[in-house]
Order: sequence, then structure tokens, then C-alpha cells
Amino acid sequence: MTIKCADSAGFCFGVKRAVDTVYDLLAKENHKVYTLGPIIHNEQVVEDLASQGVQVIEHPDEIAKEDRSQAILVIRSHGVPESVIHTLKEEKISFEDATCPFVKKIHKTVAEYSEKGYEIVIIGSAKHPEVQGILGWAKNGGTVVESKEDALLFKPSKREKPICVVAQTTFNYKKFQDLVEILNKKGYDIGVCNTICNATEERQLEAKSIAKGVDAMVVIGDKQSSNSQKLYEISKKECENTFFVQTLRDLDLKLFESTGKVGITAGASTPQKIIKEVHASMTEKSFEELLEESFVTIHNGEVVKGTVIDVKPDEIILNIGYKADGCLLYTSPSP
Repeated sequence: MTIKCADSAGFCFGVKRAVDTVYDLLAKENHKVYTLGPIIHNEQVVEDLASQGVQVIEHPDEIAKEDRSQAILVIRSHGVPESVIHTLKEEKISFEDATCPFVKKIHKTVAEYSEKGYEIVIIGSAKHPEVQGILGWAKNGGTVVESKEDALLFKPSKREKPICVVAQTTFNYKKFQDLVEILNKKGYDIGVCNTICNATEERQLEAKSIAKGVDAMVVIGDKQSSNSQKLYEISKKECENTFFVQTLRDLDLKLFESTGKVGITAGASTPQKIIKEVHASMTEKSFEELLEESFVTIHNGEVVKGTVIDVKPDEIILNIGYKADGCLLYTSPSP
């Protein structure tokens, strides 16, 4: 079996930066570390940080006032609304802003264009924390367009008002193009900023390319990870035998025993350790070990049952469930 692992699989720059920020803070003394929401969409990483004392909160008010002198809050790579930054400063809560620089750029774009009177349209998933954060930088709010139906129904508050379109950094690039085309056909004054992260686009294109040339595709990512789900959708269109797993425990190796080519990719929140574990488990050696485990163990002197599969003049060949067939020798009785 041949395995092709995507070069772009695993932590993107923004996610690695945010995770490293938390671990670096843990290495320092006299700090109680909090994260505003899970630092990334990966259960294993979040659980490891929790075991070291990192506490996940949903709002700065959850940090008790008497604890704030020793507390430090980390803003995850998804970013937050501008109002949250103001609250942290007003409440004098120390914080580390680990917002991905690509997301920061969208915040700046949205703030500037909304101040100029543009209506803001964000192409992305309305419930995703990155999109909710972006909305918080639009001075007069904005509209989220997630589907073809949303695009067809969209109408600006005023016909003559110009529109600025941005995208969630991890949105499907092809889908983004399709939705922009629908908006453009409406005849409004639209300015489009393709803010999909280059790493996201590269990851999606590589997944599509690999999926086209394999018999089975494995996408590794957390079930809450938006970009991992998109990789699964893209791969599934190119390769019907596409499987979504979070860790090695979710992977049924027996499904790949007779597979010629397998591709592997992973979302931006997937640690390299998990990717390596899945990759290693699918090597030829691993399948041999898997096959070995399926055989029975036989000890000297043990009585076992078998099925006769061949009879020869001086021996009987038996299938006894072992990795080699059993051989029962016999001699003809003396005359």
C-alpha cells in the first residue's frame, strides 16, 4: 500500500502561535492562565492544557476580581470583537492577543471600510467564533452570507450604499468564488477582499489533488474544527472512500487492508503527533502486525480443533487458525 501525506497537514502558523503562547506562559511563574474559549478546536490539546491548570472561560467577567492581579488571559487565533478588547483594558485584565495576523488584517479592513460608510458582508459560517469576532469590528454591524440561499436573498440596507465583502480565513475557496459571483450579479457597488488565508487555500487545493489520485482518503481533525470539516467535504467529492477521524482510535485499519493508495491530510488544529501516529499505523508493517494479532496462539501440548483442507498419502493438512497450517503426520498400519 502506498501512502501520500499532505505537506500542508497540521498546525497552521496562526494556531501554532496561539498554542505556543499558552505553553510559554505556563513556563513562567506567578501566572494563572485563562483562554477566552478553547485555544484551538482540538480536544487533546485543550485537555493537556487543562491538566496544567489552564482554565477556559467564555467572558472576562468569569475571572474573579481578587484573582486578576495574578491572571493573564489569552485571546485565541480566531480573534474577538473590538468591544472585548475595550472591556479587558477597562477592567485592567492582563491579556496576550494571539489573534492570527490574517484575522487581524480582516478586523482592520472591516473597521476602515465601515467607517467610510460601506456595508459589510462576511462570507463564512455565522456561528464560527472568527466570524463573530469580525462582525464586532464593523461599526454598524454586518451581514453573514454562508450559503447560496443567503447570497440570493441578500439586499443592502440602502441600494446606493457600497458593499465591502470579506471572507472567513478558513472558508472553502471555490464556494467563496461561487457566492461572490451571485452577489456581483445583483448589480450593487461591491468591493471584494479575498481574505481566505493562503495556508487554507493551499491546504484545500492539496487535499483535492491528493484525493483525486487515491483509493481512500483520511482527514484528521477535531469534530469542532471548521477547516477540517471543509477538508473532508472537498476530499469526499473527489474520493468516495473518505474517512474523518480525530485520533488513531477512530481509525479502523481493517478497512484499508486491500487498498492500493491512501491519502492523508489534516486540519489546521491537528497536532503533528496525531498525524504521525495515524501515518505510522497505516504502514505495511502495521498491517502485518494487525494480521498477526488476528491469529490464535498455540502452545506445546495444547489440544486444538481444526478443519481438514487437504489429505495426502502420509499427512493431513489442517486449518487451525494459526499463521501457518497444521500438518498431521501418519503412517499406514503394519500388515
